[in-house]
Amino acid sequence: MLPNLTRKTTQIAIGAAMASLLVLAACDQQGTRLDRARELADATLDQISGRAVVEPDADKTLMTASVMDRAIAGTLVNDMAVASVGERSMFAIGSIIAKPKNIQPSAIAEEEALMMEDEDVLSDLEEDFVDTEEVPAGSPAPAPAPAAPPPPAASMELAQPARLMPRVKLDPNAPEESQQQIAQATQDLERAAASEPVPVPRTRSLAPRAPSSAAPAPTREVARKLARRSLITGDAIRKQEDANSVMLDTLSKYGMDGQVALSREGQMVIQIGSDGADPTRFTPEQVANAQQSYLAVDTGAGCPETTDMVTVQSNPALATECIVQDLRASGQFEYVEKDYIFENQFVRHPKPTDPGTTPSTGGQTPGNTGTPPVTITSEITPNDPLWSLQWNFQNQGAGEGKSAGGAGFQDFWTRQANEGSSEVVVAVVDTGLQMVHPDIKNSPNVAAGWDMVSDPRMGNDGNGRDNDPNDPGDMCDPTAPLAADTFHGTHVAGTIGAAASNNGTGVAGGAWNVKIVPVRALGKCGGRLSDINDAIRWAGGLIPGEDTEGNEVWNENPADIINLSIGLFEFCPASLQDAIDAVTDRGVIVVAAAGNARVSTQYYAPGGCQNVISVAAGDARGQIAPYSNFGPNVSVIAPGGDLTRDDNGDGRPDGVLSTKASTNCYDPVTGEGVDNCYYAYEQGTSMAAPHVAAALALLKARQPDATPQELKATLIAALDPREPLQCAGSCALYPGTTPIPGSPDMCARPCGGLLNLANVPALSTTSGGAN
Repeated sequence: MLPNLTRKTTQIAIGAAMASLLVLAACDQQGTRLDRARELADATLDQISGRAVVEPDADKTLMTASVMDRAIAGTLVNDMAVASVGERSMFAIGSIIAKPKNIQPSAIAEEEALMMEDEDVLSDLEEDFVDTEEVPAGSPAPAPAPAAPPPPAASMELAQPARLMPRVKLDPNAPEESQQQIAQATQDLERAAASEPVPVPRTRSLAPRAPSSAAPAPTREVARKLARRSLITGDAIRKQEDANSVMLDTLSKYGMDGQVALSREGQMVIQIGSDGADPTRFTPEQVANAQQSYLAVDTGAGCPETTDMVTVQSNPALATECIVQDLRASGQFEYVEKDYIFENQFVRHPKPTDPGTTPSTGGQTPGNTGTPPVTITSEITPNDPLWSLQWNFQNQGAGEGKSAGGAGFQDFWTRQANEGSSEVVVAVVDTGLQMVHPDIKNSPNVAAGWDMVSDPRMGNDGNGRDNDPNDPGDMCDPTAPLAADTFHGTHVAGTIGAAASNNGTGVAGGAWNVKIVPVRALGKCGGRLSDINDAIRWAGGLIPGEDTEGNEVWNENPADIINLSIGLFEFCPASLQDAIDAVTDRGVIVVAAAGNARVSTQYYAPGGCQNVISVAAGDARGQIAPYSNFGPNVSVIAPGGDLTRDDNGDGRPDGVLSTKASTNCYDPVTGEGVDNCYYAYEQGTSMAAPHVAAALALLKARQPDATPQELKATLIAALDPREPLQCAGSCALYPGTTPIPGSPDMCARPCGGLLNLANVPALSTTSGGAN
């Protein structure tokens, strides 16, 4: 008889596990179903009895850590809720994204920046750059403040006057005033363009300066930042002026007013009607009481031909559809689309039925287990107490300290003698970052970020865009069964390296030394496409943010890599592809979650966009997770976790453990319940993508001068190929996939190669770092 179990409890547990056969019937072959059910039944009983929650042989680091440094959330579940193919995407009512045709982006080449005629500009910037960026040798790196990070130094603002991107009020009832506003906005853009830094041809010596060698490091860094920036061109100004006139005519057709925000590269966001116009006008009191009526389900119906003005005026969602349709028909625009709402790529799972408690430990405590022997190993092992539970970073294989689905980070740290570099920047476009998290607030890896959530109703922080990327929570509907703040960006950033590694607290990150720039673009109920587009460009250093006084605030740390653990059940929106292309053209690598809808990534964004590394999710066996999207454009399968499995038999789910404030926690050493904790198991392609971002950060640290193409090639060359069954799933669950010969019930789901950094060859010490 198992301790602490009643017969009734045992029967319920076994019954729940056996009921999971309904799900397993679609996921596993007939011959393995009973074995799988028995595994789940045993694991369920282990959790109830406390038999497996306790770590009697836990390593000394885990046992000696404080409860707050080791308490975790997440238990095995018997089913998995994933997005349904029939689910509809949503869009922001009254918000439209458009771009006039044939606007070419403009920027200064890095070499041109170094050859600028006005060398005083560069020399001044270099002096301030040294003052603000360099830290004396031996000095500890400054820790980020828990509150909003300060704006970057004013020295990086090349134009002293504020250059706020103009907004134009369009009112069909006052056409002359609207035309005046259009003319004024055009003049403002022209003045801003006149103050842009422009390289002037100059006579070069026979030995011109090379950016990689001749120029001092501060000069090269400033030139790199200048080369990232999008310049305002006369072409973009004129075409936005013409587009505003077309928009005014379209609004006049329906008797509606609106407001248009202009941009450097020509992307325009129009807010129509009383709900869409200028969301920043809402006060905190109004925001607190606002309902989710500002979002609409995309039914795909479009704008009926017989729609009249009165009907459109009374239905803001319909008005959005009709104006999009009319603007497209004008032939003036490269693209016109609704402002879609993206979601994070967690896979939602049922809440515990007994909040705040965990099973009894059966009388076992750390005091009566004795001190386990310390294993002597040459491998680099972080002293973070929860490291032993992070199978995702372990080396691939069977046995102690290994996992069949591990990504080989430990082998890379050891053989390459490299845990990353603070010179490598990874931007995380997500829900923001919990700045007061105990494993993050003292981390030297977190740099100043930005809040790009424009609508206070979604921001949940009482304001619009500002320099505070802190995550205040993103719960949308408190009455929903799974409603909770996700703190999604904190979990993602922790996996990459925002969590201070090897500090004796919590978890380790994939890149111990890396610069994380948090860019908040998702808030309450998700994130607007328009905000995400701007977040990507700001993260890449292409456009500035704006402070409360209207001054431009550029990203002091333009990203080498951008992580997008977000998703939309649509073909890749044109404006999103435009933003991705803009940053990748300037040398940024974009990593995207493939999505959790069990469909081909071609139907999902950004995983289905071009110029991204699309990442599917794998489990601890190295097989594709049941929820993961797939497809021929998926490059990599990386640890995403599966909360329904326990393949290492430790009584805990094979999810990915990372930073995140949580409730309903427990102590992994004693099994005792803990109300609140800071670490949690989660699953999803959201968890897979940051492993690839961290891997690329390590490869960049290993070869700082490698191009994005070379880094991606090194990553792809190191992948372990998957056999068909390792990327398979039930044909009944994945329509349109190809049956596997010899396994008629199983269909192939292309998922790329398995991330394995152990395959990266050590750099040659004599060949200058060849791969």
